[in-house]
Amino acid sequence: MSTFMDKIKALAAADKKTIVLAEGEERRTVQAADAVLKQGFADIILLGNEAKIKEISKDLDISGARIIDPATSELTEDFANKLYELRKAKGMTPEKAAETILNTLYFGCMLVKTGMADGMVAGAVNSTANVLRSALQIIKTAPDTKVVSAFFLMIVPDCEYGENGTFVFSDCGLNEYPDEEKLAQIALSSAKSFRMLVGEEPKVAMLSYSSYGSAKSEYVDKVRNATELVKAQAPDLKIDGELQLDAAIVPEINASKAPGSPIEGKANVLIFPNLDAGNIGYKLVQRLAKAEAYGPLTQGIAKPVNDLSRGCSYEDIVGVVAFTCVQAQKQA
Repeated sequence: MSTFMDKIKALAAADKKTIVLAEGEERRTVQAADAVLKQGFADIILLGNEAKIKEISKDLDISGARIIDPATSELTEDFANKLYELRKAKGMTPEKAAETILNTLYFGCMLVKTGMADGMVAGAVNSTANVLRSALQIIKTAPDTKVVSAFFLMIVPDCEYGENGTFVFSDCGLNEYPDEEKLAQIALSSAKSFRMLVGEEPKVAMLSYSSYGSAKSEYVDKVRNATELVKAQAPDLKIDGELQLDAAIVPEINASKAPGSPIEGKANVLIFPNLDAGNIGYKLVQRLAKAEAYGPLTQGIAKPVNDLSRGCSYEDIVGVVAFTCVQAQKQA
């Protein structure tokens, strides 16, 4: 485990939060619960049928976790009523709410919405679309954003760039072709995420195949316009664009291609113009530079809900729980 993950777990343990694992009947999820409880940095709620959960965790110690079965819980009726009130303008009926709340994703989000839990982690068996749909219908977006996006925290070994090799890459998981307004929101959220998790000043580069007008197209204009939107909303944020990757992270090239740049070629938050670039970029760095890639982590939801890859290991779930705890601390 990296020194950085040690730091995140220490931060989580300093102000312990309660995290819902919505897929409690899944083996990797209970393995993660066992590990988190042993390491002591979070309290855990597992959702699902208690007999099934105990059957798949016979060789594990999850005695410290709270197990809730939506099918039998005393909370279910109240949660169904709350869901109906939240969604009745969208066509939700009391009968449909009573059925929907039995889904552990919706039940888990209601635990977070009502303050009985501080965050939720799911996605080992559920699709990203289903995880985020439940979060947006119940918890909704954060007050200062209309865009939910996904970022990776990248830790590159023996790297002189970024924040001692630490970067936020965004959006690498959700928004395929964001327009300039969405791209600006992604940049603002990503800067906040970097400050929250790394504890250092964000320096944001809006990436393109062009630097300071070296190429001209509508795609370059989009990145440049998004940069100006961010500057208007956050005038104290260090941000520049449009920039090619080398001009963003290499001071000497920045001085040549973008003289006077406020980030001086020291970007630690990289905003990609579309999902193709972001997804390819993080995987290139992960594989070729042997970087640690933590994510996709979600930003822009009013309370933290994080999605997992369905190919995740239980260790991946443990790491996402730790990040979710730190997000919950900062959003409290």
